[in-house]
Amino acid sequence: MNDLIKKQLTDAQATMDKAIVHCESELTKIRAGKASAGMLDGIMVDYYGSATPLAQVSAINTPDARTLIIQPWEKNMLVPIERAIMEANIGINPQNDGSIIRLVVPPLTEERRKELVKKVKEEAERGRITIRNIRKDANEKIKKLKAESVSDDEIKTGEAEVQKITDAYIIKVDKHAEVKEKDIMTV
Repeated sequence: MNDLIKKQLTDAQATMDKAIVHCESELTKIRAGKASAGMLDGIMVDYYGSATPLAQVSAINTPDARTLIIQPWEKNMLVPIERAIMEANIGINPQNDGSIIRLVVPPLTEERRKELVKKVKEEAERGRITIRNIRKDANEKIKKLKAESVSDDEIKTGEAEVQKITDAYIIKVDKHAEVKEKDIMTV
């Protein structure tokens, strides 16, 4: 196989890896009724005038399956952390006892579980669309290699390889979604 085509395949694969990582992180944000520190990823706290990730201003622990405990490094950060959690609108009200913030994750109703599964399916579809777009870009780049005297057979072979890679990554997205759905539907 031509080196130029190999480079396009490697680039496409690297981009698809990033898409998978992004899809995983988005799926992690969908809570499954169990407390996890990942639920708080993306929450930014006003730390002396600059937006700082919650995990950088506190320790986050899960003493049991339904509770998250946030212990700020500095006591004066309790109120800004509490405010940031409320503004993040994650569906959990923080309980501030003066030294820690406790988040009790409510059990999911059947209706809420179905809504979350729908969200998982939407996120997985976004992941599949991203991967298909990467495939399209890779195929276009491979077709442009014709101008650099790459034969039609090599272009066809390259496109077939891109399709194999695409299929493998779509299966990865589906597996991640399936695991998350199972997690949500498990009572």
